[in-house]
Amino acid sequence: MTIGTAAGPTAPGPVHPAGAAGSFGPVAAVALPPRAERAEQAQEAADRLRTAAVDAVAVTWVDNAGITRVKAVPLGGLSHAAQWGIGAAPCFDVFLADDTVTTSPVIGGPTGDLRLYPDLERAVPLAAQPGWAWAPADRYTQSGAPHPGCQRLFARRAEAAAAARGLGLKAGIEVEWVVALAGSPQEEPRYPTHGPAYGMHRLTDLSDYLRDVLRALAEQGLDVLQIHPEYSPGQFEVSVAPEGPVGAADTSVLVRHTVRAVSARHGLRVSFAPVVEAGAVGNGGHLHLSLWRDGRNLGHGGSGPHGLTAEAEGFLAGVLDALPELLVLGCSSPAGYLRLVPSNWAGAYQCWGLENREAALRLVTGSTGERAAAANAEVKCFDASANPYLAVGAVIAAGLAGLDQRRALPPEFTGDPAAAEPGTVPRLPDGPAGALAAYERSAVLREALGEPLYQAVLAVRRAEAEQYASVTPEELAAATRWRY
Repeated sequence: MTIGTAAGPTAPGPVHPAGAAGSFGPVAAVALPPRAERAEQAQEAADRLRTAAVDAVAVTWVDNAGITRVKAVPLGGLSHAAQWGIGAAPCFDVFLADDTVTTSPVIGGPTGDLRLYPDLERAVPLAAQPGWAWAPADRYTQSGAPHPGCQRLFARRAEAAAAARGLGLKAGIEVEWVVALAGSPQEEPRYPTHGPAYGMHRLTDLSDYLRDVLRALAEQGLDVLQIHPEYSPGQFEVSVAPEGPVGAADTSVLVRHTVRAVSARHGLRVSFAPVVEAGAVGNGGHLHLSLWRDGRNLGHGGSGPHGLTAEAEGFLAGVLDALPELLVLGCSSPAGYLRLVPSNWAGAYQCWGLENREAALRLVTGSTGERAAAANAEVKCFDASANPYLAVGAVIAAGLAGLDQRRALPPEFTGDPAAAEPGTVPRLPDGPAGALAAYERSAVLREALGEPLYQAVLAVRRAEAEQYASVTPEELAAATRWRY
């Protein structure tokens, strides 16, 4: 194939061994199971999928630009894929969203190979793509060591690091998208409905389409909490039940695939990009999470603000403090900063508040009587250009650092921070440069990600920031609109 290139900082060296992934999270948590165990699991999965008339399995991973990449195998090849993996080049870790390629000091160039191992516990027939199933992949070296640049393994290590402290997490990622009539990538979007924001008009216009989205998600075993029109033209949102952090990231990938497939069957196309039109309210990828110990929600029943326990407060304080650098992982595309503007419920200010939709960290207690189960926090400054595995893993790393340091939240802010006296509430970075500077200062993220993954992310963000440095907002929106 012919690959475009983007300038990189240095020539890459060899991919580091598994130990280079950093000390964050137990290494045993991401060890590849024995081959005989994988073969048995593959046989069980193949039998199950065969009864659903599956012919092939799409095995996906998400790159550092937030693009879902795929290799597919026929069902008859699933056992071999589970035992020996599927070949994939490590240079995908330095792909940009437009498929040009940069490099990093550790990963890059045409040399080397990895193996994708499908997580067959998540393998599911795709309701809107008859004959197909889907499974997320973990990436390992040819010798079976964890690939230090694997984003999903990073999220698994983060979840294991919390578990090593006796903590569990529940998470969910809201999925927002804009649906448009089919057309070429160069065309401006044409919307199939012009109903008001959050309006029944919009739901009525597309009721068959939304019903099919719900049916497909249900057939795939996903528990949908709600689906509704959003603010911008053609925009909708779906929320699913919370689960473990890695599971939530998997589910967000599956939900997007499903929405895209249902849309195609209705002659529509979708965009999960941070903004579809410059100046309009964009697509968020808000991350909800709650911290648990011994079956108790630590966001309820404590002596801290609004019932937070000391552990939950420390965790959230760590997340809040790290939000500038977390934008590198949760607001990945330069286009994300067109969405991250004040007074748009995007979370543009580094503050927290109870049910404050303008705060980057919104505390949600739930209704009286359900708070022990429902209390959670929402990171609002993230969007759908993020790799969800990087987003959840990095938030856990920042939260655990805050918990270990026994940090406290600053005073709560109520109302719109944009209306406050200038300098009262810190604004999050309004472009990639500020977020990258914070990322490069963050010892917590560097240690958690490990040098290979840290450097690959940095290379991709720098290359995309340079790529779009001189374009107008309209050109940036158009360039990224159909990439996500």
